[in-house]
Amino acid sequence: QVHLVESGGGLVQAGGSLRISCVASESIRRIRTMGWFRQAPGKQREWVASVTNDGGTAYAPSVEGRFAISRDDYKDTVSLQMNSLIPDDTAAYYCKAYVANSVWGPGTQVTVSS
Repeated sequence: QVHLVESGGGLVQAGGSLRISCVASESIRRIRTMGWFRQAPGKQREWVASVTNDGGTAYAPSVEGRFAISRDDYKDTVSLQMNSLIPDDTAAYYCKAYVANSVWGPGTQVTVSS
């Protein structure tokens, strides 16, 4: 089974940018959809963005226009470029592989200061 590990989280000032990545332990070429979710304290985990292996992308309204998801199937990596960050973006961000039994990474923390 594929294992996912996120990285790149950290502290960033409001208005700034951050790029987080998710590296898979094996090929993701045949995984149709990879995605990013996030969870803040006191809130349920919410979907952020998804990308398919034919280049299709989709975004939650809260991040549309600010975030960009991408994948590199040669490096078995999916990334999330986050721009114009706001404090409400503060959360643990999780990578997901949409396979028969969904696979999640352990998460990476993103904190946006005001």
